Amino acid sequence: MSGANPPPNPLRAYAAVTAAYWAFMLSDGALRMLVLLHFNSLGFTPIQLAYLFLLYEIAGIVTNLAAGWLAARFGLAATLYGGLALQIAALAALAQMDPGWGITASVIFVMAVQGVSGVAKDLAKMSSKSAVKLLAPTEEGGLFRWVAALTGSKNAVKGLGFFLGAALLALAGFQAAVWGMAGVLVVILLAVARFLPPGLPGRMKGADTWSGWRSADPRVNRLSLARMFLFGARDVWFVVGIPVYFQAVLSDGTAEGRREAFFLIGGFLALWIIAYGAVQAFAPRILGARAQPEDAIVRKAIRVAGLLVPIPFLLAAAALAAGDPADWLTATLIGGLMLFGFVFAINSSVHSYLILAFGAADRITRDVGFYYMANAAGRLIGTLLSGISYQLGGLPLCLATAGAMAFASWLAARRLGSA
Repeated sequence: MSGANPPPNPLRAYAAVTAAYWAFMLSDGALRMLVLLHFNSLGFTPIQLAYLFLLYEIAGIVTNLAAGWLAARFGLAATLYGGLALQIAALAALAQMDPGWGITASVIFVMAVQGVSGVAKDLAKMSSKSAVKLLAPTEEGGLFRWVAALTGSKNAVKGLGFFLGAALLALAGFQAAVWGMAGVLVVILLAVARFLPPGLPGRMKGADTWSGWRSADPRVNRLSLARMFLFGARDVWFVVGIPVYFQAVLSDGTAEGRREAFFLIGGFLALWIIAYGAVQAFAPRILGARAQPEDAIVRKAIRVAGLLVPIPFLLAAAALAAGDPADWLTATLIGGLMLFGFVFAINSSVHSYLILAFGAADRITRDVGFYYMANAAGRLIGTLLSGISYQLGGLPLCLATAGAMAFASWLAARRLGSA
């Protein structure tokens, strides 16, 4: 690496990167909930709601392919600042939406704004995760512990963002909520620029040329495929299916009923994400992987991937048996999805460790960028299938599709054992 700055204090740099990532993910979670609930209340169909998030995920695919090269070329600090600045711009643009626009114009506009937000998210994510690889201690499972803490805390904060977005929509309205978040992010960006220590890894050797979109390590490519299907399995029910189902069940159609439903749905999704983040943070302890060799953790990753598969299939069977909404089905869904979140979180945490363990230090930003490109592709597939499956077959088909994606993730993870 080049640059005149001295190496940063690892703990101070890690704290600054984590704080910036927290702020971004708080706004990201709030924005997703604002958009979903606001436009669902305007009468958008499940497929139209899915369209609102498609460009967000497509932008993530493209950004992750280029972000690794950009970080290697210009430095991780530059891509981190760029992510925060683009999110501010996306929020400011979204606040300009006119309620008098028709559905087609509104969908196109929000898709475009969400696309900018997708670029911002993946610039911030790739920068933060790559910095951990270069800053974390190598002894006694330090890398697993640091990345688990970053990822787990990030998801807890994003969960708070889901509740914040629902609460702001109910109490302040759409436009005021969006402007408020933009203002807070401006303050965060200025603070991070002031306090991020100098010397955060900058441009790397060989960064002037594009060296291909896939990793040279087959383990990275196989892990990325498992990651794609894993996040598809979550977003099939998470993005459209469950929120729309719960809003139909919990709202009585009045303005007061809609506000109550906003709080309940936002509260559930926030609780799910916060619990998911907590499990991620403790995944090294849950797996007993603090000082285990890499191949032992790979074997555990394969087993945990298999445990996820039956959960959505059983929930789909329960929804099919219930037919019409029922109290017992709602309770079953809540309990089953929390169990799904527990197993999913361990899967996700192990993946986040393995990509950094597999990735070569001299091209870590590119390996991480490719891996998160696969993550974004899974979210894109899951988002699209969420709207389509729910509109065509309701909750049972939506959950069964999630089970099929989880099964595909397990099949891909099994190949890690032969790498």
